[in-house]
Amino acid sequence: MASGEQGFSKEERAAMKERAAELRAEAKRQKSADKAAADLQAVLDAHAAMTEEERAVAQGLHALVLEHAPVLAPKTWYGFPSYADADGKIVVFFQPGSKFGGRYSTMGFQDAAQLDDGDMWPTSYALASVDETTSPAIVALLKKATGQAE
Repeated sequence: MASGEQGFSKEERAAMKERAAELRAEAKRQKSADKAAADLQAVLDAHAAMTEEERAVAQGLHALVLEHAPVLAPKTWYGFPSYADADGKIVVFFQPGSKFGGRYSTMGFQDAAQLDDGDMWPTSYALASVDETTSPAIVALLKKATGQAE
């Protein structure tokens, strides 16, 4: 590397290694008769590895996705609890703030999410809690992202 160039951070390299491991594990699970159960377990394991506060938020989001966006299937993506469409494309994911030393966790949407609104729209949201105040907005985003918006 040339002097002054920065490579990937330790956290970024770890995330890439996690993703490579996920891809290897996914290839093995595709041979398995119960891929959906294995993917769900990977999400639950990702929750278990989080701090208590982040776990509560991730589990709240997980419950909302399962209830209000049942077309999405749980799976991990770069170590994050994520939810994919029928084509296996990630629609929504949860990134715990501690993963990269952030001060808050994020609910993010990928290209498969149907959130387009003109020439500019948000694709990620800081998410500090999932409760009676935040749940309606989360559900509305999930429905819009999956084409269920009214």
